[in-house]
Amino acid sequence: FYVGIDSYHDRRTGYYFGVYPSGAISDGTLFNDSWDDNSWDGVWDAATQIDDKGWTVEMRIPYSQLRFSKQDEYVWGVNFIRSIERYKERNDFVMVPKKESGWVSRFADLTGIRNINPPTRVEILPYVVSSHANTNQFDQADPFHSGNTFSGNVGVDVKLGLGSNLTLNATVNPDFGQVEVDPAVVNLTQFETFFQEKRPFFIEGSSFYDFGYGGANNNWGFNWGNPDYFYSRRIGRSPQGAVQHSGYTDIPDGTTILAAGKLTGKIADAWSLGTLHAVTQREYARVDDGGGNRYEDIVEPFTSYNVVRSLKEFNEGRQAIGILGTGTIRSLGSEAYLQRQFNSDAFALGVDGWTNIDSAGNYVVTGWLSTTRVEGTSARMVDIQRSSLHYFQRPDIGYVSVDSTATSLSGYAGRIAVNKQRGNLSFNAALGAITPGFETNDLGFLFRTDVINMHIVTGYRWYEPDGIFRSKGFNVSTFRNYTFGNPSSPGGAPSLFGGYRVAEGYSLSFNAQFMNYWNIYGNMGFNPAAIDVRNTRGGPMMRTTNQYSGFMNARTDGRQTVVFGLGFQTGRSESGGWRYSFFPGIEFKPSSSVTISIEPQYSRDITIAQFVQNQTDPSAVSTYGTRHIFGRLEQHEVSSDIRLDWTFTPKLSLQIFLQPLISVGAYNEFKELKQPGTYTFNEYGKDNGSTITETSDGDYDIDPDGSGTKNFIIYKPDFNFKSLRGNTVLRWEYLPGSTLFFVWTRNGTNFDNRGDFDFGRDFSSLVTAPDHHDAILLKVAYWWHP
Repeated sequence: FYVGIDSYHDRRTGYYFGVYPSGAISDGTLFNDSWDDNSWDGVWDAATQIDDKGWTVEMRIPYSQLRFSKQDEYVWGVNFIRSIERYKERNDFVMVPKKESGWVSRFADLTGIRNINPPTRVEILPYVVSSHANTNQFDQADPFHSGNTFSGNVGVDVKLGLGSNLTLNATVNPDFGQVEVDPAVVNLTQFETFFQEKRPFFIEGSSFYDFGYGGANNNWGFNWGNPDYFYSRRIGRSPQGAVQHSGYTDIPDGTTILAAGKLTGKIADAWSLGTLHAVTQREYARVDDGGGNRYEDIVEPFTSYNVVRSLKEFNEGRQAIGILGTGTIRSLGSEAYLQRQFNSDAFALGVDGWTNIDSAGNYVVTGWLSTTRVEGTSARMVDIQRSSLHYFQRPDIGYVSVDSTATSLSGYAGRIAVNKQRGNLSFNAALGAITPGFETNDLGFLFRTDVINMHIVTGYRWYEPDGIFRSKGFNVSTFRNYTFGNPSSPGGAPSLFGGYRVAEGYSLSFNAQFMNYWNIYGNMGFNPAAIDVRNTRGGPMMRTTNQYSGFMNARTDGRQTVVFGLGFQTGRSESGGWRYSFFPGIEFKPSSSVTISIEPQYSRDITIAQFVQNQTDPSAVSTYGTRHIFGRLEQHEVSSDIRLDWTFTPKLSLQIFLQPLISVGAYNEFKELKQPGTYTFNEYGKDNGSTITETSDGDYDIDPDGSGTKNFIIYKPDFNFKSLRGNTVLRWEYLPGSTLFFVWTRNGTNFDNRGDFDFGRDFSSLVTAPDHHDAILLKVAYWWHP
């Protein structure tokens, strides 16, 4: 049973509170009219009773958990939902037809509330934590690591109401030892891996900082990575600097967050504000050179992170305009090595908004525009320009180049989209661009730059049962990506559609639910050959070949005790490469309080031209003085996500997560790019008089032209990577808002470079991995509220 409350009565935002017959509860916030965020953790209470007539619930929600302005008489929005899972039935007090959109805007008016005042909102949550870590593999001569580490910590979280609408959240010396570990990933691309935020302080109220997404109920993106301006995982990350001395090292696992605070809420009706500020301390790595000398090298400077976001809505949410600003400021001092490794300052500024273009609200246009600037020494800016996000050093382009005198880098980005909000027919189209100098990665997350992207997607949805399907739908789409310019652009100037076509795609996707509540969905896609400007990692462009892909997933009735899933993904390219993945799954619910899920996956991938390394050679005239080396990669990967959620009582629960991973890759057929802009190669040992000789260490001695004078080494790139990660979290809410956590975490890895896949052998070395790290943590937090 759910209650939704729009206490601001802005018909866009609110809260929801849910109770299950067992007494378990859930809650969250509502935003953008129809979206929800379950990261908010309110302090409220509920009780249930089951009898022969059904079940009843009583809920107690303190006014301190809601936000509202002082008035003589209040009008709030309200809605109620009863979800009956065994029938897949949902009963709404105010129902939203399936062909329509919106939710909060349709809430009924709750009137007659008088003689209440917004309460004083003060919440203080001090905590104390103690932990023990054990590592079973370490060098006996290492003076910093003995295999056992004991530590303790104290800190406090504070929530303070400023007036009736704004809330200040602050944390001093926060600890996040109870959050779930990140899964292991083998990343062979030039792109950074994105990890979801899991720390409560940062995920709670994160919707206040969303930028560019409001107004539309769908924000499609085809081969487009929308820039994130606030990626909170940057705050408290592992130190990014390199040590300056060789020897035994003791490097902190993460950067200490000295303090962080955020202000969220409403400035006035339909005008929201969200700010966040955090400071992290300067981190040192201790180094012992083994000769009696010790050093302290700075591996992360003192840093201030800042975000300001405001959004003003008009005409009951039919139009809006917002602004976002971020700033990252580092104290690098006079240390030259810090100035080389870090930007001194980084800033971003953007505006966004939306407007409905018809009176019925069927269509909405959304858009945003932003600019960024990073600053640092000229040496640092050279590194930024040459990084995988920019590759300004590419030798065969005329519209960007490395500026060795620059002490800053600037760029802009923007996107405009139109979306059909309701009805059986769906439609969405967008045009977006990110210039080559755009950079948000000091506090945000950015996949790529130098791209102009456009797409159109349309489809049809049937919501009424027809005897076979309860509902069904399909979408067809197409997209294209271009660079900003090419050598023929006058003066190297950007050309909106005169750049290289770096991606193109056509796809058909479908989904359906059968009358027995089984579900199926999938897609088919075709990507014609295009130009790849990044695969040589800063070298000249090369061509791709036509690619075909398909995906399908099916899942049985989710109401049953045992739920099965089965997925399959495949793809091939005309170069001869191919891939398939097989991912079955099972979810077992022996009781209403226990859920066990196992989702294994096996994939096999053949890549004909996987990048290996670049080798400088002035005689490689056709490829601008560098040999760009690739190999045929055969990769096997086996993994599984295993979860147990056990709710003993509404206040006591156990969560277990375990992820074993085996990833094996073997390389052969080493070759170099023959001509820029093509998919042609000189294979070593076959073409151009070249030779390749395997050494006793398993490396490869390459003579690229048979001259005997230009030899170089390819160090064996094969890998057998095994990982076992997991944690167990026992959570007890011993008083309302006060919690005790007992956590066990395991992180085990095993690596060699055999390159051959043997599941039995690899699984055995995974389970008995000689290198593992275990940690046990006890954390107690007490919630105080006057």
